[in-house]
Amino acid sequence: AQIPRRFKRFGLPRRTFHDFLVNEGPFNFAFVQTGMTYWYLGVREVIEEIQQHSPQTKIILGGVYATLCAAHARSLGADLIIEGADLDPLRGLLGMPFDENQPPLWEQYPRLETGILKLADGCPFRCTYCSVPQVYPEFHARPLDGALRELDFLVERGVEHVAFYDDALLYRPATTLKPFLIEVQRRRLKMRFHTPNALNARFVTRELADLMIASRFKNIYLGFESAAYDWQQKTGGKVRADELARAVAYLVAAGLEPCHLHAYIIIGHPKSDEQEVEDSIHFAHGMGIRVILSEFSPIPGTPDGERCREWTDLGEPLNHNKTAFTWRRLGLLELNRLKQLAKELNRRLGPDPRAKKIMAGELSSCPGV
Repeated sequence: AQIPRRFKRFGLPRRTFHDFLVNEGPFNFAFVQTGMTYWYLGVREVIEEIQQHSPQTKIILGGVYATLCAAHARSLGADLIIEGADLDPLRGLLGMPFDENQPPLWEQYPRLETGILKLADGCPFRCTYCSVPQVYPEFHARPLDGALRELDFLVERGVEHVAFYDDALLYRPATTLKPFLIEVQRRRLKMRFHTPNALNARFVTRELADLMIASRFKNIYLGFESAAYDWQQKTGGKVRADELARAVAYLVAAGLEPCHLHAYIIIGHPKSDEQEVEDSIHFAHGMGIRVILSEFSPIPGTPDGERCREWTDLGEPLNHNKTAFTWRRLGLLELNRLKQLAKELNRRLGPDPRAKKIMAGELSSCPGV
């Protein structure tokens, strides 16, 4: 109640799911994928509906919330919680083999313009604010032939835009991204690629930039977080300001318009006084690229998340909400001032070319965390 923002429910109406269960059930198993920890109210709704209309169904939760808040997830009444990527407990419950590399059921969409791909799971970095090491402890490339089959299926469905949801898309590119893009060019595909999950600017080489732009990468997001060298080193040493500048130079030289380049900058971090947020905003703007303020989410189990217990109760996942925590950490006036600064600087670069497509639902406008 003390957060001056509207609390909204997104997604399909609950009644739609209710009707599906009534008309299509009963079911033996229900697999519930979970996302952000502070979305658990929707997970609870799903479990309640299943238990009411198909009480014999075994309910299995997996994904981010189930991994980061396993104890809290168990309180919702599911039969099995899958923490991380270990599927052995699931095999034991099902008592049957299954194919872990099945593609998503894209055919369930009657109309599809945007698809999502991942070439690998995990990330080699251990940034102190990031949950990826808890969800995927090791970097692991997915089979390339599987990604290409899924891409072919998306092409058949008429998809025009593909967003990569990798956490380290540019890591070890010789065995992941490069052969993938070489096949894209060989097949003369006309779709556009986007990277709403931040790319690590350190790995952008001249060769890789040329290959990406030639393969029709359109909107590219780079994880910058801060221009403060000491803060960067303390939080994982992911990227330096000079590495961001070099990546921008390579991508622009390859033919990408600067207005299609975006730099994520964290705001609301527990050590924001060391982060030099305003200077970081001006640094990114000075290269002619857009600034995206990424509000900090206090993730339990991460070093930076644990530091936030002095501001909020991490035992309640609603308090992990980035909007709520950033307001608590910075206060409304400072939060609005930084947002207005970024908005004004972006306005000086001209209108955002993504705006119409985002409004039309063609592109993902939700950055990764």
